[in-house]
Amino acid sequence: MEKNHNVSRRQFLTYALLGTGGFMAAGLIMPMVRFGVDPILQADAEEDMIDVAGVDELTDVPQAFDMEYEQDHGWHVEQVTETVWMFLDGEEVVALSPTCTHLGCTVSWGTDADNPEQFFCPCHFGRFERDGTNVPGTPPTEPLHRYDHDVRDGRVLLGNPSPQV
Repeated sequence: MEKNHNVSRRQFLTYALLGTGGFMAAGLIMPMVRFGVDPILQADAEEDMIDVAGVDELTDVPQAFDMEYEQDHGWHVEQVTETVWMFLDGEEVVALSPTCTHLGCTVSWGTDADNPEQFFCPCHFGRFERDGTNVPGTPPTEPLHRYDHDVRDGRVLLGNPSPQV
């Protein structure tokens, strides 16, 4: 037995107007969503590595180097300068973040008179070994983050910092 599916004129117009309105709303909303999300999804692989210093400038003692780059927020571009601690461990380049893993304060090399061969965080007396390993019994619970790096034509290029854990 077949059912009779009659649609009234009022129901037809309601469905037609709702469908048309939905398509129009999607047409207006999609460009706004893309404008907000697109900068997040774009990846500039070539610009990920930033030239910081020459290998000949590095020694076996950690030194602070400035890393400058442009940060694109999608609606404006900002010039950013960050400090990086770099040194040579034998032939290997080591680049450490200066941000303490306890609460985000800035660490310095050799500023603690009692521990001159360590990184020191003056905020809560956090200490890190030369390789960035946190000293047991101090507030930081993980090592300093290491920057991904590459050496090209005698220059050190840095990427993003990654946890050592």
